[in-house]
Amino acid sequence: MYLMKDITRDGNPVLRKRAAKVEFPLSKEEQDLAKNMMKYLEVSQDPELCEKYKLRAGVGLAAPQVGVSKQMAAVLVPPLEGDDKSDGKPLFKDVIINPVIVSESVQYAALTEGEGCLSVDKDVPGYVPRHDRITLRYQDVNGETHQIRLKNYPAIVCQHEIDHLHGMLFYDHINKEHPFEAPEDTIMIS
Repeated sequence: MYLMKDITRDGNPVLRKRAAKVEFPLSKEEQDLAKNMMKYLEVSQDPELCEKYKLRAGVGLAAPQVGVSKQMAAVLVPPLEGDDKSDGKPLFKDVIINPVIVSESVQYAALTEGEGCLSVDKDVPGYVPRHDRITLRYQDVNGETHQIRLKNYPAIVCQHEIDHLHGMLFYDHINKEHPFEAPEDTIMIS
């Protein structure tokens, strides 16, 4: 399992590289990478284990964040607090490989408290405008292709992780002059 010491920090050139496409079938190392990235997210979202292993809670972890420049990211978006319809199931959980956004809404969304990142140790205040709805195509660890529609928070998380595969970090999207300014009609998600 990955620990905080294994997370690549801002300033490391691997975070600014365009990650390589993954070929199938996955190698043993790639299978372990996928498993370990998801395990980090699962453990980090359990308050007791998170404390025990001194982790920062995460909803996404991309391969470049553990020093591997490949198009692979684990995403685990927990159910919303008080959402009775979810049955405790995550809003989205999978390892997305070679992900491509095939369509996106004109409507933007942003998190009211801004975004954070396991690779960025400092707080970078400001809104990160992203598309509110996306259609995402990706392969899973078995090489099967999926095409799904995501909106709101799960869409934001996937766009954040896909940015990592293109050498971008969340703060690249923040308006430098007016960090708390977002495009007109942006949906604010808290």
